[in-house]
This record gives sequence, structure tokens and C-alpha cells, in this order.
Amino acid sequence: MIEGEHLTHRGAISQHVQSLPASGIRKFFDLLSNMEGIISLGVGEPDFVTPPAIRAAAVKSLDEGYTHYTSNYGLIELRQAIARHIHNLYGLEYDPATEIIVTTGVSEAINLAMMAIVDRGDEVIGPDPSYVAYLPTVLLAGGTYVPVPTSVEHDFKMQAHDLEELITPKTKAIFFGYPSNPTGAVMDREDLEAVADVADRHNLFVICDEIYDRLVYGGEHTCFASLPGMRDRTLLMGGFSKAYAMTGWRLGYTCARVDLTEAMMRVHQYITMSAPTMAQYAGLEALRSGEEDVRGMVAEYDRRRQMVVRELNDMGLRCFEPRGAFYCFPSVSITGLSDEAFAEGLLMEEKVAVVPGSAFGQCGAGHVRICYASPYDDLVEALARVRRFVERHRSLAK
Repeated sequence: MIEGEHLTHRGAISQHVQSLPASGIRKFFDLLSNMEGIISLGVGEPDFVTPPAIRAAAVKSLDEGYTHYTSNYGLIELRQAIARHIHNLYGLEYDPATEIIVTTGVSEAINLAMMAIVDRGDEVIGPDPSYVAYLPTVLLAGGTYVPVPTSVEHDFKMQAHDLEELITPKTKAIFFGYPSNPTGAVMDREDLEAVADVADRHNLFVICDEIYDRLVYGGEHTCFASLPGMRDRTLLMGGFSKAYAMTGWRLGYTCARVDLTEAMMRVHQYITMSAPTMAQYAGLEALRSGEEDVRGMVAEYDRRRQMVVRELNDMGLRCFEPRGAFYCFPSVSITGLSDEAFAEGLLMEEKVAVVPGSAFGQCGAGHVRICYASPYDDLVEALARVRRFVERHRSLAK
């Protein structure tokens, strides 16, 4: 046998995995791995360091020897704190013993949801554009992701009538995350009630990614599960990464009725065992004392948001007002460039990294995602570079 031949033998790599689309974000960020002087507005991560009290709680847990597995469900103290947190925010009641699982980030929660709900051939329906992991996790579970087109005309909010037109006998669940990554769109209560009506009439599960629920500006966030009759129809996923600046801690949770929670636990116990113990103690402290930190970070994101939206529109990159998360999603059509050409050109010519909107779905084409979770002065400098790039290419487009 020729050396290495076994590695390329037909069938050695799963056809299921080979069929997964390549991440548009990963492809793009490969370009900047060896570049210096880059201002990155591409990574969806808070620039803040995890607050001191939260870090101290993790250190304390290590010093006291809490380095072993927890329950598969997670620390009961943390689950109780999550239950209180959800009740205080949304009036929802979940039993911390049987209806909450602590997960390794919301990423694991999404995988658990799909594996517990989706059978081969089932359809899961959700907005386009959407977070890059949504479609692949449905495919990995053997299902089909059916995109619901959204547009700037409706501030990229999923419309219930568009959703309903795509429902078939194979549709099993509706899956969405608002506030939205990549658009910053927020679904108002009235919008969500229309979706709830569709879910109820067609007897569909609803899977809600609530990771950005605390990052809302100029209004209140409505949790879908809190709508009348939706609590037991909904799988709620939340986490600590965005609101508490805890991305590296990999800590999330699911809240759902008992039978669905038990189904997810059957998967969770084999693929993860339990979320990192020191991260769970950190999360417990975040829920106990982190509210002031959250409010401070949200206020600063809002300040940046207003400046970035104003500057983008002033330079001709039409941008609706994002009301949540920490992203803007401007159109780049004024330059005559595709979103991929715009992002690559901006990186090469001005050393500013943004993400092509088409990385998040076909309806993202012609837009780019700009993350304003960066220091204010960096944003000011980056936007000055973007303005130069836009003016140069707008003149060429003419």
C-alpha cells in the first residue's frame, strides 16, 4: 500500500460531513491570518474582559478543589439561578431539576436541540440570513433547513406570512434567533405573536436562540416562550457569552418541558458529560452580581451603535437601525461591488475586516456584517478607512 493511501480511500470521510457547506466566515478570515495592522470588525465577540467578580469566582472554585464533574444537568445551584433569572426577566417557570440543562455554550445547545427533535427527512424552517451554524446543525441531524427570505424593507424581521407559505407536511420546527446575528434585527411582540399563531395552527416546535436577549436598545425584548401557550411548544436556549463577556468560558443552557429536556440529556450525557465546572461557578456569580456590568456594557454598545449607524449612512452605505446584538448590516451596492469583493477589497486596501453578508445566506448578498463590539477609537479609525474605500470605489463605479 502506498503511504497515506488509506487516508484517501473511497468512503473514508463521511459523505454526510462532506456535504456540509464551507463556512463563509472561516474562508474569509483565512485571508487575514498573516496580515498585520488589521482593525477587525468581523468577530462577533465582546471586546470587554469578563468582569472581575466573575473571574474571581472561577479562581475560587479552583482553589477550593472544585475540579471534578458536576451532574450531567449542571450544578443545581446554577440551574436554580437560571430558573430565577428567566422568571425575573420573562415570568416563565422552569423546574431546575428536570427542565434545565447547563451546556457547553449555546453551540452545544443548538446541536442537542436538533438531535433531539429532528428525524431524517424533517424540515426545519428559519430566517435567511441567519447565524452560520443554524443550517449545518440541521443537516448534521439529518434534516433540511428551509430558509425564509427576509429583507431590509422589513428590517430583516421574519414575516409570518412568508414563513407559513414554506410549511410542508415535512416541517417539524421553526428555528430562529432574535436579536439577530448577523443583522441586529429585533422581532417585536406583535411580530412574534404572528409566528406563534403559525406554530400553533401547524403544531410545530419552536427553537429560540436567546443568546443576545440582554443586548436590546430602545425597547424591551420579548421572549417567545413567554407568549400565551408557547412555553411548552418552545425550546429556549440562552447563555453567558455575549451579555457577560464570557465567550471563552463556553457556558450556555436550555430550558424546555420535561420530555424534551430528557431527550436532549440522552445526547448531552454522551457527547459532553457536563459543562466545565469552573465556568459553571463563574456563571453562577454572573447571575448573582453581574447585572450592573451588563447594563454598563449595553450602554457602551448603544453609544457605539448610534455612531456606527450614523457614519455608515452618511457615507452612503444604507443601513437600517439595528435594535439588538452588536452588529450592523449595511448595503454595499453604492460601490458596485459584491459583498465578497467589498470585504476582500476593504481588507487588502484599508486593512479593515468585515464579513460578507452572503456568508449568512443568500438574502445577505449585497451587505456586509460589521461588529461594533470594538473599542470606540478603533471604530472611529476603521470607519474613516471604510469611508476612503467607499469614496474611491463609488467614483470607479460611476
